[in-house]
Amino acid sequence: MLTIRTARPDELPALTTYPEDDERNAATAAYLAGLLESGCTRPEWCLVAERDGQVTGNVVLWTIPGRMVPMDIVLLEPGDPDTGEALLAYSAEQARELGAKSQGHVLDSPAQAPQFQRDPQLREKLLSSAGFTVARDGCRFLWTVGDSMPTQDERLHWRSLADLGEAPFVELLADTFTDTKDSIFQAEIAERGLRGAAERNVADMLEMDHQPGWYEIGYDAAGTPVAISMPARTPTSAVIGLVAVARVGRGQGYATSVVARGTQVLVDAGFGEIRGDCDAGNIGMFKAFQRAGYRNFANRKMFTRPV
Repeated sequence: MLTIRTARPDELPALTTYPEDDERNAATAAYLAGLLESGCTRPEWCLVAERDGQVTGNVVLWTIPGRMVPMDIVLLEPGDPDTGEALLAYSAEQARELGAKSQGHVLDSPAQAPQFQRDPQLREKLLSSAGFTVARDGCRFLWTVGDSMPTQDERLHWRSLADLGEAPFVELLADTFTDTKDSIFQAEIAERGLRGAAERNVADMLEMDHQPGWYEIGYDAAGTPVAISMPARTPTSAVIGLVAVARVGRGQGYATSVVARGTQVLVDAGFGEIRGDCDAGNIGMFKAFQRAGYRNFANRKMFTRPV
């Protein structure tokens, strides 16, 4: 008989383990330990599937530290189709009871630490059957210490959130959203309008781990605001975060300038590994990461469903 239940304390942080796969077992256990420590999840949000006394799969509810409502699921180990279906149904029920209206999940390829999402075809089939749709077909980028530092754009001078306050960031971001190529932003604009989507994204970035001096607006020689740089830190890595270029600044390479600026800020803060993401259809942003010395180390599909 298959049952879904909360993991017991002695089952954390390993959850499902696989014989002769020490690398995977250690990486996923360390990842979950970090999520628990940072507040991205809680012990009662760690769910396991059990059959005949054996743990056969698991899934974990995830949120931004400080929030009370789960946003996504991570560490999905479906085991077999029946187990995966049961885990996805139960995780939706739990999230709904905790106040969630939607639920997200990301699927990276190729499979890699810390989640080792093997059997991607099975995973996509399960997600689709459980009501998930693709919100973004994206690309992941990586810069590590030892790579060439991107050149800083001398055309721009930067002023920080600590100096400017939030309002100029919202105003400029709303302008950049007018013709955004990012599918996530497009969906938010359809739901909230340009300004509402800008307010939501600035608020989300303010919830991320950062220093006020990290969030900046870049001004050209005439004093016109043309770009936004909002690098931050997640519980697992430093990230370029939000990159935006005003309509008046398009076609001048400022997206690369923003990636370069965020990289410098994070390196100065002591980070030796920095990640970034963009929509696969956003060719300008894809090239900006490449020009700044980042490598496309993985692809990422972002899924969402109502709960």
